[in-house]
Amino acid sequence: MDQTDSRAPALISWLTEQGLRSHEREGFLQAFCEQMVALGMPLWRFHLAQRAFHPQFGGIGFSWTRTGGMSQERYEHRQAPRDAWLQSPLFHLLAEDLEEFRSDLNDQHVIRFPMLGDLRAQGVTDYFAFGLRFSDEKVPLDPSRPSEGVLISLSSDHPDGFSERDLSLLRSIAPHLGLALKSMSNQQMAKDLLQVYLGRDAGRRVLSGEIQRGSSDRINAVICLFDLKGFTSLAEQVPGPEVIDMLNDYFGIAVTVIQSHGGNILKFMGDGMLTMFNLGSLSKDAKAALDAASELRQKIRLRNIERAEAGLPAPGFTLALHAGDILYGNIGSENRLDFTVIGPIVNQTARISGLHHSVGQSVILSQEVQRAGAEAGHDLVSLGRYMLRSVAEPIELFTIYETLNQPR
Repeated sequence: MDQTDSRAPALISWLTEQGLRSHEREGFLQAFCEQMVALGMPLWRFHLAQRAFHPQFGGIGFSWTRTGGMSQERYEHRQAPRDAWLQSPLFHLLAEDLEEFRSDLNDQHVIRFPMLGDLRAQGVTDYFAFGLRFSDEKVPLDPSRPSEGVLISLSSDHPDGFSERDLSLLRSIAPHLGLALKSMSNQQMAKDLLQVYLGRDAGRRVLSGEIQRGSSDRINAVICLFDLKGFTSLAEQVPGPEVIDMLNDYFGIAVTVIQSHGGNILKFMGDGMLTMFNLGSLSKDAKAALDAASELRQKIRLRNIERAEAGLPAPGFTLALHAGDILYGNIGSENRLDFTVIGPIVNQTARISGLHHSVGQSVILSQEVQRAGAEAGHDLVSLGRYMLRSVAEPIELFTIYETLNQPR
């Protein structure tokens, strides 16, 4: 550390505090850049790129400029890397296993990287980049699939660029910046992964500490069971990869619709999924579930038309809705838990789902959902009373009447 630079101790103390307390990278990075400018560093642009553990995107980037503030970009998963990445100084930093990379943009010679030419056209005079790894240094670098860590670049528009004193400050605080970013990244990674694999609500509960076996809440909610029709026979006729594509296609529609109405995806079960609506009152739950069911029927009908025109399998679906008291929490063994719902209502929902063929409707709801959703604005038509296994009294079932002639 440059002992003559009085800026470092206070900045390191601030980075340590942020690493302990902050969970949000974007706000932290903006505050960091503003601090650097306030300390006299001629910083015009800051950029951070980092691998992401997410099913939709493989990387995330944060960019800050002195005039435009902070922005964020997500990089989707790709089979082949983008040309912009392959032609970037950060890729070069990884490919050559360099600790640092610096380019004097005042030099009028041909600039090797197109991005640096763009920066020079915007008045940038100096570019400095480095990487911070969050994993074992013995792990081989793969610039096409970066390991855990961050890549950072800083650009200056000062006529003389960054001074050696500025670069010395950056080198001295870099490990502390890395620790703060690693703390926030791990928190975000845990949040993303738990939400993806457990669901939004269950993931939030587990992350907040609800992890003890047997811990559960008794809630009043609407349970929703979604299934694809004829999946077993289709799976025997269609190649495996096409089956997976088909499942992802229909699950993608169903998950988007259900979550847009406030539902929580509890688990996938082969060609079906178990979901729940718990919005604070049974009337709100029923309205949300009925709205989702109606929209889902419309969207799957349209998707089936598109798939049939493309020569792809176009299965139907079934949806069963039931409501009542359920237990919501941790079930399982000491070292393998599932955050899910249990109780007679859940079992009865599965039995209601088994009646779709008998009643000839794709959407069936129980009398409990019909009563709770009476003011939801849907035309609910009785299908008659049915006996369910292990239920003493018959239960009246309903469907949502639609005026359009839709496949059932």
